[in-house]
Amino acid sequence: MSEQQMVELAQAALAHQGIDDTIIAVGQFAPRGQSGSTFAGGLAGGDLGDAVGGIAGGIGLGAGVIGARAANAAATGLPKLMQVAVSETAVYGMRSHGRSKEPDDIVFAVPRAGLTVNVHQRVNVRVLELIDESGAQIELEGNRLPLTHSKDVIELLSDG
Repeated sequence: MSEQQMVELAQAALAHQGIDDTIIAVGQFAPRGQSGSTFAGGLAGGDLGDAVGGIAGGIGLGAGVIGARAANAAATGLPKLMQVAVSETAVYGMRSHGRSKEPDDIVFAVPRAGLTVNVHQRVNVRVLELIDESGAQIELEGNRLPLTHSKDVIELLSDG
């Protein structure tokens, strides 16, 4: 899905919430720790299933991944999948059900004025930290796959 289509969907989501702002970039993100917890959960679930034998290994792997993602999302207070939309004045985090669907609940909205942005490179993700003037922090990770457009959001926030 093109970034422009994601921008249009995020713009529609803001309009449905009664927010009059113009989105200039959107990317798909998850709470920080999602990729690590997915790996650990899959490993643990797969090992447990393998110990049982047969098809249980695959079932254990799937259950481990799902359980680990849910646990990480619960621990962070953020949804498992989000779209982060950026305007000239704000950054919005919205619960997402995929890049091709309009996001629904706005999870956070922070002004860009006074916002500190830190980016940490990891093997398969980029960690995006948004820190407001009070020191409150939102930590997200964006996949390195170009189709998520997380790089576009990170570059815009890092340069702006």
